[in-house]
Amino acid sequence: MLNILMRFLPADKRALLNLALRMVASLDTAEERKAVADYGLKMLDDGKVTIIEWSAFGKRLGVFKLEEKNGGGKSDGR
Repeated sequence: MLNILMRFLPADKRALLNLALRMVASLDTAEERKAVADYGLKMLDDGKVTIIEWSAFGKRLGVFKLEEKNGGGKSDGR
């Protein structure tokens, strides 16, 4: 169904939808995806995003990973 819908969307909207789908791909449950979406929408309510909010959003998405090499524990900078 989504593939059919995607055909009718302009290229910029398709790209944004693909981005959103990739962002939540690592989340396991519908509840996790809804919680992240709700947080993201709330975060954008005032049209501004603080560094703390952006970091919290990324953490909820699971995009921050700790480097395991050399007993690291430091962020890999990505």
